[in-house]
Amino acid sequence: MNDQNQTADDGVIDVNGKPYMTDGKGALVPLEMVKPADKLEDEVVRKIMCFANELSAQIARFRGHTMTDLGELDALLAQEFGLTKGGPKGNRTYLSFDGLMRVTVQVADYVDFGPQLQIAKRLLDECLTEWAADSRPEIRAVITRAFNTDKEGQVNRSEIFMLLRLDIEDPRWQEAMRAIREAMRVTGSKEYVRFHRRARVTDRWEAVTIDLARAS
Repeated sequence: MNDQNQTADDGVIDVNGKPYMTDGKGALVPLEMVKPADKLEDEVVRKIMCFANELSAQIARFRGHTMTDLGELDALLAQEFGLTKGGPKGNRTYLSFDGLMRVTVQVADYVDFGPQLQIAKRLLDECLTEWAADSRPEIRAVITRAFNTDKEGQVNRSEIFMLLRLDIEDPRWQEAMRAIREAMRVTGSKEYVRFHRRARVTDRWEAVTIDLARAS
């Protein structure tokens, strides 16, 4: 059996005392057969990824500590002062005493749609058929984009919500909007933490850009 040991982070594997690298197909390639340009690119990518992995882990730890600190603060405020931060959805805002630093927690819901959406689509199709002689191309375009009629079973969520903002008095339209609302299902949620600062209380908030949404 071949004795294989991979040295730290350089991609070189020792097989029976000889150096190899693994290509994209999983095959072992003798190190002397690897093109210098490919080896140089490999070294730079591995160097960058080493820093990226460390930073990602640091951000993940920071997010965990942040949520723990805020959770403990919420519990202390409730216990000691009878104060509750935020509303029923869980959105909260925390300010420094001087008003120059702000930490915001926002809860975003993942929304899916149930079978009632097909009822809404049928009613909207009826509206479009009757309005065919009228000049309502913008509404037809929104409906088409919302239900993505070229791809069966797919919907465009942002355009669905755009439909709900349109003020149309047709009873079938109103019934379709009720069906859309009844079709909405919250299938999950995710908490986002955002940070802002400003030099003076009269200044606009400036974001401290840390992408915590993708931290695992």
